[in-house]
Amino acid sequence: MTVGERPTVGQRPTPGERPRRLTFGALLHGSGGHIAGWRHPSSPPGGQLDLGHHIRVARILERGTFDALFLADVVAIWGHDLDSLRRTARAEHFEPLTLLAALSTVTERIGLVATATTTYNEPFHVARKFASLDHISGGRAGWNVVTSVVPLEAGNFGRDTHLDHPLRYRRAEEFVGVVRALWDSFADGSVVRDRAGGRYYDPAGLSPPHHAGEHFTVRGPLNISRPPQGHPVIFQAGSSETGRDFAARHGEVIFTAQVTLAGAQAFYADVKARAAAHGRDPDRLLVWPVLAPYVASTEAEARARLDELQELVHDDVARRLVQDNIGDVDLSPYPLDGPVPDVGVTNRSRSRQDLLLDLARRERLTIRQLALRFAAVSSVVGTPEAVADHIERWFRARAADGFNISFPNLPGPAEDFVDQVVPELRRRGLFRTEYEQTTLRGHLGLGRPTSRPASVPAEATTR
Repeated sequence: MTVGERPTVGQRPTPGERPRRLTFGALLHGSGGHIAGWRHPSSPPGGQLDLGHHIRVARILERGTFDALFLADVVAIWGHDLDSLRRTARAEHFEPLTLLAALSTVTERIGLVATATTTYNEPFHVARKFASLDHISGGRAGWNVVTSVVPLEAGNFGRDTHLDHPLRYRRAEEFVGVVRALWDSFADGSVVRDRAGGRYYDPAGLSPPHHAGEHFTVRGPLNISRPPQGHPVIFQAGSSETGRDFAARHGEVIFTAQVTLAGAQAFYADVKARAAAHGRDPDRLLVWPVLAPYVASTEAEARARLDELQELVHDDVARRLVQDNIGDVDLSPYPLDGPVPDVGVTNRSRSRQDLLLDLARRERLTIRQLALRFAAVSSVVGTPEAVADHIERWFRARAADGFNISFPNLPGPAEDFVDQVVPELRRRGLFRTEYEQTTLRGHLGLGRPTSRPASVPAEATTR
């Protein structure tokens, strides 16, 4: 998407309206978000497991005062078709919480967000790991709650088939409630560490969940004191009807992939309204569309950077890119330069399937064309001023509270954004010039959850 239209005055805040501040996360994909980013000459020589590269990118983002960096994850390889998989960098990647713990020691302010699935984990594991990361980082942890969309994950956990979509969300609903109750096992201030009196914690502040539900039985308590943020920030990316309602109930930052301003505005209004219907303050739920910036001094140069990566997409990868995202259908009998075949309902991400199939039908795209469009989805191509225009327009039009930036390859595009786009946004008064808070909740303007009183039964908070 090439941009250049300047935001209009009518999109600016009205007198008396609560000031909004632009927020940013960044996807840390290793070699980059573009499927062929690993083939770019500037990609890390050590591949996805180059710790020094990850440290360098984290420090670039912190220099740009990003709110958070984010590690996506699946508990499997990113595909089982070896002809395709051997041509991508998706066969290996760090376990995200291990990497974030390492990055917490070389950064000071940037938030640290990781994906953990509710389908192939247990609540105690997740609660303990994120509480530990929050303590280690001084209150910078965030949990991206997912229900898993990759069927291959099932085979790594003793299951022949992936759980059905509705069941995954029922499990997730209970899972999140249990994790929150575990984080509240110790009330604020109850771990006193009184050496003189020989008392490590005050028993009156201890509240084991004693949860028994459809999917989990968890006695508790958690064996670590309450996280510095109370609860690590909860991120979510639900876009289906069920997913949006789940996000509106639990999410504090919502990731979304929107390709038009109107679509983004509709999504934004919908999840905010759903949050209000659940008794939440809509301003305490932030919406972050994905944005993939290609920045250069001229639009032609920026376009050339995108074209360079698109030309590196191998035919096997193009076919698999469509196949893996529209559903469990074998596209090998179909020509790459022929139309996308009809696809029925599958157990994959329904919102992504609908997005791609609607695009293919509307614009009559071939399989190859759809693959390249998907590889460049959410792209914004242009000068620093043009990219800033796009960000400002969506922000002021209530299509976004911020953006989850997916740099196509790393580290170059991250440096371009921090050194060229961020200063332009600061000149417009849209983005901070320095960190004002120390925790991720502080950066995002989110309140700290109060601890559950010891007198309140845990069952009341987990069901």
